[in-house]
Order: sequence, then C-alpha cells, then structure tokens
Amino acid sequence: MTKIISVRTRVWNWKGKTVPPQMNFCTNASDVLYDRGDAMDSFRFHQWLTCEIETDDGTIGIGNAALAPNLVKAAIDQYYAPLVIGEDPFDYAYLWEKMYRHTHAWGRKGIGMAAISAIDIAIWDLMGKLVDKPVFKLLGGRTKEKIPVYYSKLYSDSVEAMQAEAQEAMGHGYTAFKARFGFGPKDGMLGMRENLKRVEALREVIGYDKDLMLECYMGWNLDYTKRMLPMLEKYQLRWLEEPVIADDMHGYAELNQGSIPISGGEHEFGLMGFRQLLDMKAVSVIQYDTNRVGGITAAQKINALAEAYQVPVIPHAGQMHNYHLTMANANCPIAEYFPMHDVEIGNELFYYIFEGDPVAKDGFIDLDDNKSGLGIKISDQYLDQFEVVE
Repeated sequence: MTKIISVRTRVWNWKGKTVPPQMNFCTNASDVLYDRGDAMDSFRFHQWLTCEIETDDGTIGIGNAALAPNLVKAAIDQYYAPLVIGEDPFDYAYLWEKMYRHTHAWGRKGIGMAAISAIDIAIWDLMGKLVDKPVFKLLGGRTKEKIPVYYSKLYSDSVEAMQAEAQEAMGHGYTAFKARFGFGPKDGMLGMRENLKRVEALREVIGYDKDLMLECYMGWNLDYTKRMLPMLEKYQLRWLEEPVIADDMHGYAELNQGSIPISGGEHEFGLMGFRQLLDMKAVSVIQYDTNRVGGITAAQKINALAEAYQVPVIPHAGQMHNYHLTMANANCPIAEYFPMHDVEIGNELFYYIFEGDPVAKDGFIDLDDNKSGLGIKISDQYLDQFEVVE
C-alpha cells in the first residue's frame, strides 16, 4: 500500500513588479463602507500557498490555495497534515471526510475548506502521477476535443482603454468576454451611467454574436441591482456575476427570477452550500473555485448535483485544478481564462509559481493526454521575485 509520509506547505509572497491600483477598477464587498485607504484591498491578493504531499515511493503531488495563505498554512500544518500522514492517498473519499469531520466545528467554510482543498488537489495530482494518467482521465475522461475559454481580464477602465483591450482580444480568437463594473451604489445615478457607458462601448466592439458577461464582485446590493437589471437587458448578457454578498442567498434567488441569468458560488463552500443555492434557484451558473470549494473531491459531487438541476458549472479563475474538472464534465461548457501579464490583483501569480498551464489559442485550451496528474510543476524561473515562507 502506498502511504503519505509528508505534507509540505509554502507561502509565496510576491515582491516583484505590480500594476498600481486605480480607482473604480472593480466593485467589491467593501464598497459599502466609507474609505480610509485602498478601496481595492479586499480584491487584491499577492500571496499563494503550495501544498506538496509525498508518498513512501518518493512521488509528490502538488496542491494550492489562494485565500489567506498564511492562515491556511497554519491550519494545514497544525490540524490537517496529521490527519492524512500515514494514509493511502487512494482512499481520497475517506481522507476528505476525515478532514471535514474532524474540523467541522470551525473548518466547514472559509479557511478550513481552503486547507482541505489544497490537500485534496495534491492527493488527486498524486494519484494521477502514481497511475501515470492525467487527472481528467481519473474523473471520467475527455468530454470535449478542446475547452472553449472566455477572456476575463477586462477590468473597469476608461471607455477607450476597455475598447482597445477587447479589440486586441478579438484578434486572438476569443468569442466570449467578461468585464467588471467599476461603479456601485455609493456612486449614484452618475455611476450607473458610467457603468452603462462601458457596457455599450464593449458591445460596439464585440458585437452581439459573442457572449458578454459582467461581474460585480459582491459590490452591489439588492436594491441597486434591481434598478440596474432593466437597463442592462438590451445588452443580452450571458450572466451577471456576484451582484450581492455571498451570504444573501435570498437576494440571489430574487434577482435570478428575471431575464438576466445570475451567476455565483465563487465564495461558497462544500456540497451543502451549493445544494442550498440550487434548491433556492439562486443561480443560473455555478462558479466554484476548486482550491476553495473543498478540492476536486467536493467539486465532482457539486458537478453531479448541478447536472441534475441542469445548471451549468463554469469554475472561477481558470487554472489547472479547474480545467481538469471542466474537461471531464459535459455540464462544464467553458472555462475562465486570464492571459499571463504583469501582477495586478493576484490571479496572475499562478503563472509565476507553476509551469505547465495551457496557453489559449484561437479561444481554446487543451489538456495533454500524456501528462500525468495535473500536468504542472513548481517553477524556479521567478524564484527571485518571491519571498517564500516554509
């Protein structure tokens, strides 16, 4: 029997070049508060956690987490690692339940679930390497020749800058685009007009034969969203993302009764959380992130549940742990994609820490049938740009 002999966590603190923050970059949950500093602080993360699990034959699986890495590291080191050391990684369902139930009093959402996610992703990478198969082959195999991706870097900027970025992305073959709103309730009617001006400008560039999605990142409230929705209808959105805070399931359910599909789930955790969203008809698109939701083990259960409700799953933020699930599930039609660029909000760090992520070509990515596990490794190319905490 293969046994886990060690769990190693590292926090990667970015100290390299960053894009300076700008006003009205994207609405966020802190917008409701008066500002005493960087209004975008809750939207920006320049740290990442890696979790490496080694077995007695020397094979190493790699997992990761992006939420509050210092806290997740402490949780793994002190609580979760002892629960999996000495165990067989192929008992992944048992190990998941063991981690979940042993820490249920405090760990079933947030930091605890992010820690479980990092370990679970590493276990799946490990299993793939041990049997020399890509993870998506262990999850059911290829359901798509290639994965269509949508361009997701359109943060709120001047009208001219957003149009130029969309035009450039069009030249790379993308047929779907997601932009962020920069104005919310505190900006009043003037902010509403600024939001609509940018949506109109993007439609002028991409036309109406391509998908347009818009994100609020929890920066609106129920009243503001109900006022905005009728004004947005003519732009034929594929979805409106996270208009209100994640805990307001009743708000999501009310908004999702309208003509514009509402998406969410990036900040929800575990199977039970998504059962509530689905039972309440609160979202038309599920957007968990595998390194938050409970890992690949939890994500597969959510995928099956969502398919029964005929609600598509389109994971948050691209990245390999999400791509493998997207490839293996027919109910995951497309994937989010951030092209590599200078570090801005933090999603980009994945490219600086890992090697092996696919690069989009003509609006698609593909996974290699011959790469075992997740198909990534920790890179040493940008080591000098990080402070690494063991």
